[in-house]
Amino acid sequence: MMALAGNAAAQEVKRTEIGRSPVSGDADKEIVMQLVEFPPGARSPRHFHNGEEAFHVIEGGTVQMPGKEPKERPVGERGINQRGVPHAGYTVVGDRTVKILSVYVVDKGKPLQESAP
Repeated sequence: MMALAGNAAAQEVKRTEIGRSPVSGDADKEIVMQLVEFPPGARSPRHFHNGEEAFHVIEGGTVQMPGKEPKERPVGERGINQRGVPHAGYTVVGDRTVKILSVYVVDKGKPLQESAP
């Protein structure tokens, strides 16, 4: 059982960039679209973006924040993460991979995401 838990914990988040384009009329910003896949055991570290993130859950699953009860991320869940506001910090629990389509409008030349406390 411990070996299985160790293997699950070793899973990594997979980010597939679907497209990137400059924002019309603003040379300092770009639009980035990604498919983000969180397999069982993967952790989405607490982070923030140098711009806005709009997301839509396309395959749901169960996640857990430290010290909290597990919570479902259902298909169709959507939202917007504001510039510079920390979010995430959960681990995928259970046996389903969570897949999220994210579209970012961010500062060109800056990291897409940065670690947050």
